[in-house]
Amino acid sequence: MSQVNFDTMSDAELKRYFLSNRQDQAAFQAYLDRFSQRPKSLIASPSDPDFDAKIQAAIRQKLEASRSNQPANNAVERTE
Repeated sequence: MSQVNFDTMSDAELKRYFLSNRQDQAAFQAYLDRFSQRPKSLIASPSDPDFDAKIQAAIRQKLEASRSNQPANNAVERTE
């Protein structure tokens, strides 16, 4: 069996490899290690007076980011 160098893989490549090779415990551990080493971002603390506004802004940003990554679905042809 050949050795796979997970360090040279992008996040997407590592995820794709792990999902295709779910029995590979080393790939799973590399995936977990990579994401546990990332800094955690704090949107708002529970005692923050602007908690609701900050959470709603974060949700809007995520939705806009996911929409910008999807192909446009504006051109719908009618077939009547």
